[in-house]
Amino acid sequence: MANAFFTTPIAVNEPVLSYAPGSSEREELQAAYARLKSKQIDAPMFIGGKEIRTNNKVSMHPPHDHQHLLGHFNMGDATHVQQAIDAALAAKKKWSDTPWQDRAAIFLKVAELLAGPYRMKMNAATMLCQSKNAYQAEIDAACELIDFLRYNVQYMTDIYAQQPESGDGIWNRLEYRPLEGFVFAITPFNFTAIAANLCAAPAMMGNVVVWKPADTQIYSAQVIMELFKEAGLPDGVINMVYCDGPAAGEVVFKHPDFSGLHFTGSTAVFKHLWKTIGTNIDIYKTYPRIVGETGGKDFIVAHQSANINQVATGISRGAFEFQGQKCSAASRVYLPSNLADEIIAKVKEDINSFKVGTTEDFSNFINAVIDERSFDKIAAYIDYIKEQDDAEIICGGNYDKSKGYFIEPTVVKTTNPQFRTMCEEIFGPVVTLFVYDENDFEGVLKLIDSTSEYALTGAIFAQDRYAIGQATKALENSAGNFYINDKPTGAVVGQQPFGGARGSGTNDKAGSYLNLVRWTSPRTMKEVFVSPTDYRYPFLG
Repeated sequence: MANAFFTTPIAVNEPVLSYAPGSSEREELQAAYARLKSKQIDAPMFIGGKEIRTNNKVSMHPPHDHQHLLGHFNMGDATHVQQAIDAALAAKKKWSDTPWQDRAAIFLKVAELLAGPYRMKMNAATMLCQSKNAYQAEIDAACELIDFLRYNVQYMTDIYAQQPESGDGIWNRLEYRPLEGFVFAITPFNFTAIAANLCAAPAMMGNVVVWKPADTQIYSAQVIMELFKEAGLPDGVINMVYCDGPAAGEVVFKHPDFSGLHFTGSTAVFKHLWKTIGTNIDIYKTYPRIVGETGGKDFIVAHQSANINQVATGISRGAFEFQGQKCSAASRVYLPSNLADEIIAKVKEDINSFKVGTTEDFSNFINAVIDERSFDKIAAYIDYIKEQDDAEIICGGNYDKSKGYFIEPTVVKTTNPQFRTMCEEIFGPVVTLFVYDENDFEGVLKLIDSTSEYALTGAIFAQDRYAIGQATKALENSAGNFYINDKPTGAVVGQQPFGGARGSGTNDKAGSYLNLVRWTSPRTMKEVFVSPTDYRYPFLG
C-alpha cells in the first residue's frame, strides 16, 4: 500500500509547433487531415463506458465546406441523460475512493498521448469540424489541452498539500472531498481544450460527470473520449450525451444528486440555468456549485503615446483570429484622434493581405464561421450597419455561404460610442472602432467601463507608463484578463488564469487552482490525543 505523499512531474507549457512550410509536423497534419476527411464516422454517445447509438442520426459537415459529409452523430433524448446520471452515480464511490495519485496518473497519460500519437488526429478533427486553421488548432486542441491536464495535476497536488496548523496535543487535518453527487458539464464549440477541461477538471478532483458538448464540436469530442478511454479512465466517470438542451435540463436540474454546473456558453443561457437551479434548490441534497464563463465585449484602448504598428497588429490578431469566435476576441476599439488614421490604414493593409478559405489550405488566415445560424446572425449585423447614419463599414462587409459560411473580416467605424456593435456581442469577424479626443483619456476610460455588461478581457496600448497605470486602475472591474501592450486573446494555462466577472461569468479562472478547488467539499478533522475528563474550566475555581 502506498504510504508516501508523492510529488508529481513539474508542469511546463507544451511547445507550440509552427507548421511552417517544409516542416515535418506540417506534412503529418496534412496527412491526418486527409485521412479524416476521406471517411465518414458514426459518432456514438458514451454512457457507462458503452457506445450508445440511436435511430436519430444528425449529419456533421465542415463549416468551410458544408456539402462535404464527415458522418453522423447519434442524437439522444432525456432517457439517455437519465442513463448517464445513473452510470455516473454508479461509478462515483469507486472513483471517489481512488487515490489521488492514480487519478493524476490517468490525466497525465492523457496529456502525453495527446502530445504524441494523438496530436495530429486531434488537431485535424478540430480543423475539420470547427474550421480552425492549423495554428489555431495547435494552440487550442493540442497545447492548451495538454497544459490544462498537466497544470491541473500540479494544482490538485498543491491543494491537497494545504493543511491547517495544529496546536499542542491535537492534530488538525483537511480533507478535500469530491462533491456529493454528479457534475453537469456544458461545453462550447469554439475551444476543444475548454470542452475537455470542463469535464476533466471536476473528474480529476474525484467527481463524476455528465458531459453535453456543443453539437458542432461532437466530431472532435469523439477524439477526447477516445483519449480518456486509452488513458484508463474508468467507465462511468465521464459520460457524454447529445441531447436537446431543455430536455437535458429537465432531467439534470430536477435530480436530487445534481451537485455542480461547469458551463461555458452564452450569458443568456447561463442566467436561465442559474434561475432554474435557484427555483429547484429545495430538491437538491446540497447547494450546487455553479461555475460559468460566458460572453464578452472585449476592448482595445490605445493611448496617444501608443505604438501604431503594435495597436494595428493587436486589432488584426485580436479581432480576426478564428474568425472572432473567441469570447476574448477584440470587438470594440477606442483610438486616439492623433493616431487613428495611421492605425486604421495599417489594419486595412493587414486585412487586405488576409487569405480566406478552407482549413485544408494552410495559407488561409481566415476560415468559416461555425454554422448557418451564426452566419445569418453576423450577416444581419452587417446589413444593419449598412443602413445606419452614425456608422460605416470601412473594410470588408461581404459574406457568402454558397460553399462554406464565409464572412469577410469587417471593420466598422462609428461616431456613436453607444452604437449597437459597440455594445452587443457578435461572436464573429466584426470589429467596431470609435475615435476619441486624444486629450480625453480619462473620459474614454469611463466610457469603456460603462458601455458593456461584460467584463472578460481588455487591452491598453501605451508607451506612457502613467497612462498604463491610470487605465489599469480605472478598468480594474472591466476585465478579468487585462493585457498591457498585447491583444486581449491567447491566455496561456499556468501564466494567465482565464475568466471574467459581471456578465462574463463567475471568474473562477480556468487554468488555475481557483477552478479546481470549486469541485471539492472540504472536511475538517480534529483529533485530540489526550481528551479532557472534567467539564470544569479553571475560571470556575
